[in-house]
Amino acid sequence: MSDQDYVNLINGSYVVAAVLFIVGLMLLRTPATARYGNRLAALAMLIAAGVTLLDRNIIEFEFIIGGVIVGSVIGVVLARTVKMTAMPQMVAVFNAFGGGASALLAGSEFIRLANAGEVREDVAATIMLATAIGALTLTGSLVAAGKLMGWVTQNPIIFPLRNVVSALIGVLIVAIGVILVVDPIDNQLAFAALAGLALLLGVLLVTPIGGADMPVVVALFNSYSGLAGAATGFALENNILIIAGALVGASGLILTRIMTRAMNRSLANVMFGGFGASGTEVADVDGEVRPYRSVQPQDAALMLGYAGSVIFVPGYGLAVAQAQHELRTLADMLQARGVDVKYAIHPVAGRMPGHMNVLLAEADVPYDQLYDLDHINRDFDQADVALVVGANDVVNPAARDREGSPIYGMPILNADHAKSVIVLKRSMASGFAGIDNDLFYLDRTSMLFGDAKKSVASLVSEIEDL
Repeated sequence: MSDQDYVNLINGSYVVAAVLFIVGLMLLRTPATARYGNRLAALAMLIAAGVTLLDRNIIEFEFIIGGVIVGSVIGVVLARTVKMTAMPQMVAVFNAFGGGASALLAGSEFIRLANAGEVREDVAATIMLATAIGALTLTGSLVAAGKLMGWVTQNPIIFPLRNVVSALIGVLIVAIGVILVVDPIDNQLAFAALAGLALLLGVLLVTPIGGADMPVVVALFNSYSGLAGAATGFALENNILIIAGALVGASGLILTRIMTRAMNRSLANVMFGGFGASGTEVADVDGEVRPYRSVQPQDAALMLGYAGSVIFVPGYGLAVAQAQHELRTLADMLQARGVDVKYAIHPVAGRMPGHMNVLLAEADVPYDQLYDLDHINRDFDQADVALVVGANDVVNPAARDREGSPIYGMPILNADHAKSVIVLKRSMASGFAGIDNDLFYLDRTSMLFGDAKKSVASLVSEIEDL
């Protein structure tokens, strides 16, 4: 094979991998094709990695093969053992690894070129960009994972002049980066300072953000990890890394925009607003505890069993209880009785984008029964029962009716428009946003307290006896 044929083979393989990445990403848009799209993207990554090893003329593969084996074992173990409730923090950790890998690659390339005395300005600029974004993503994503795990307080950690301090650090990073682009030789100490400041900035950016906003933060840092990868691709002159990084970066930004729009908040408000404290037991705006109505499984089963239409509203509590299979069984039993069953999915339900879709797919819930906010809200007016399973902030009428509420203006699922509402919760505690839920105190709302898995199983048992 001639040198030109070899180059053509490499570039052709990169084109195939790029096409598979794009098609795989397109297929992730709907649950029905998401698994196939994920497989195509994995195949694209395999092709890209294999071809890159050949393209770079790597001869000694011992460490690479060892890394692949160790990484594969860890991946399989995580896939089998990580609970659905821990998926958001695992995604955050993956974002951290992606950013950290980009920073390490860019840093090693900078040291290699600086020692050889041949750092071009354009390459130096992309290296600084990849290092800063990658390091920031590493620590920011780890703090986000810590908040989701409860290892770091979910309340915003506010300190005076936090935004000013972060801005000054950002300016300092840019200044050092410019110096390194102009004079990269014998400036490795300055490069270490740039990386260290970026690591610090990642912590300072995320600690003032409350737990309620972590899904947006995870989506944003997913974008950052892609942008860091694309910048590293420019530094290494690797086309497929540029393409893959750009796709991840763009899709992450789009997802972030979708989520902030679903919350009716700007990205600046999420990142710098200090909103999202977690709460426990709460009272109403006048400081008085409001009355609510509890219900037993027998009565709730009667309401569901003799309804004409029921809309399930899943939330994070469903994931915590791992009740998706029981909920699917309940839906099947109701449908056997002639009840029309639908699932209402809010864009920010759960702790990460698509959390509820993944959870319900695990229970083989038919995709045609899943409806997003824009397509299901009009159906609540005709629904006999809205069964809210572990959801809270996404069904809070305060977002629509109370101007003083921190979530005012956020689009919600209109569960309160159904003729009857049954809410499955452990207690009257507030949701992740730390505010009381007006839905719980409506005359048409009944609270069924307890673990969601046990409560749904009780409903199934009671309906069997109807």
